[in-house]
Amino acid sequence: MKPQGFDIWRGIALAILGFFVLFVAYPLVQVLYKSILAPDTTTLTLTGDYFVKFFSRKYYWSTLVNSFYVTVASTLLASLIGLPMAYLLRSYKVPGSKYLNILIVISYLSPPFIGAYAWIQLFGRSGFLTSFLSETFGLQMPSIYGFTGIVLVFSLQSFPLIYMYVSGALKNLDSSLNEAAESLGLNAFQRVTKIILPLVMPSLLAGALLVFMRVFSDFGTPMLIGEGYRTFPVLIYTQFMGEVSTDDHFAAALCVIIIAITLLLFFMQRYVASKYAYSMTALKPMEQVKATGSRKIFTYLFVYGIALLAILPQLTVIYTSFLETSGGTVYTGAFSLANYENTLLAKDNDSILNTYIFGLCAISIVVVFGVLVAYLTARKKSFITETLDTMTMFPYIIPGSVLGIAFLYAFNTPPFLLSGTALIIVLALAIRRMPYTIRSSTAIISQISPSVEEAAISLGSTEFQSFRKVTVPMMLPGVMAGAIMSWITLISELSSSIILYTSATSTLTVAIYAEVIRSNFGNAAAYSTILTLTSIISLLVFFKLTKNKDISV
Repeated sequence: MKPQGFDIWRGIALAILGFFVLFVAYPLVQVLYKSILAPDTTTLTLTGDYFVKFFSRKYYWSTLVNSFYVTVASTLLASLIGLPMAYLLRSYKVPGSKYLNILIVISYLSPPFIGAYAWIQLFGRSGFLTSFLSETFGLQMPSIYGFTGIVLVFSLQSFPLIYMYVSGALKNLDSSLNEAAESLGLNAFQRVTKIILPLVMPSLLAGALLVFMRVFSDFGTPMLIGEGYRTFPVLIYTQFMGEVSTDDHFAAALCVIIIAITLLLFFMQRYVASKYAYSMTALKPMEQVKATGSRKIFTYLFVYGIALLAILPQLTVIYTSFLETSGGTVYTGAFSLANYENTLLAKDNDSILNTYIFGLCAISIVVVFGVLVAYLTARKKSFITETLDTMTMFPYIIPGSVLGIAFLYAFNTPPFLLSGTALIIVLALAIRRMPYTIRSSTAIISQISPSVEEAAISLGSTEFQSFRKVTVPMMLPGVMAGAIMSWITLISELSSSIILYTSATSTLTVAIYAEVIRSNFGNAAAYSTILTLTSIISLLVFFKLTKNKDISV
């Protein structure tokens, strides 16, 4: 007999809330505590010296300025690419548009640092195209390293996010507005700038803020291609994991600063979403028309050209993975499977297997928690579920490297000794990607009428049985589709894994990064190809499950 007043859903909500308190709130509190705790004292002494140290020395605060330069430039360029890309593919019939969309999404789901590595292979000092243009035409290419290279990689890797947001908005755009503007004498350019652009602006701003947050917190790309152009995430990594000297307390202070900045960006995004959000009902959706003349030439050149640039890093790593190398660094020009023999058949190399095992364990946690949290926040509104809803968004805000550092601060001593284990990586991966599945599951459950559950209860089922036998099966197709997208981003995670891994718990992204740092480019290409093919297969499964031809937000 259950105790009087016992509510199973309240118990589940409290248990999940406790999980997030332990694995989200507690690590963040440890970071804050570490950032203001004076070291080497016999008594508890709090200080703000680490923050003073950062803001008083140009060597440190200039990295924050550099990060803003890179992020603003990358976000603007990504918007300038993603917006016309979405408009052209929605407005005109482009042969192979379905496959172009898949290529665009694949370029987004691939880790940015792979793009950095690939562009170095192409336009680095000894890159394929650099050598070819120099030897054939005597052309000296500008340096791919530093600010230019970082912005190039981030822009081409982030514009698909703008594309997906704007494409989703254009899908709901009523073309009668465009036709009315045309009847009033507006030309095509005026219709785009005065009608379409203002209507999609909320989606454009939302996507741009997400790009901003993503670029601002990434450290892999600047580490590989920055070459002296130091950004803030790189400073955090070197202060915590540097080979020369480290300072845990200063690294913690840096983590607090970046958390504060990303929190501000998150609230800006929420403000934009609430202030400028409106609903559009496409009574007469946009129809693709056949482009003619110069418009056709421009559309084809722009769409195919950008898609080629976006997917070029993946094509590069796949091609170079079959090239024979001398010492792992210099390509001989001959084709060989040696790179795959060195990776797939290497002894004591569990990176590939770890990636799939950790990913499957993490995605299982993500799906279970995602469904439960979505149901609780949609159907069981209370102070507890509202608190839970807010707390589940924190991993979305926190950069991966900061989460990894926070986990080591929190779980490096008994009674929560998890550092060095596979469990800490699985938990970090699950928590990092859980907000995406929670949001998609919440959207799905909002489309299911509560009357379906009420009907099951009226037929004798308990509330929990109704949830398990009626609601979950109805949610499952959409949840699984969302889980596949989370899986793709999860196996591509580097920021937290590079902080938490050991030799026994290395993953594919860590292995790729390590091989690039060691200049073992052949092995890095083989690993990257395996990761890319896994993402492509997963994406094709997503399209099969959802029966969609594209992905839009």
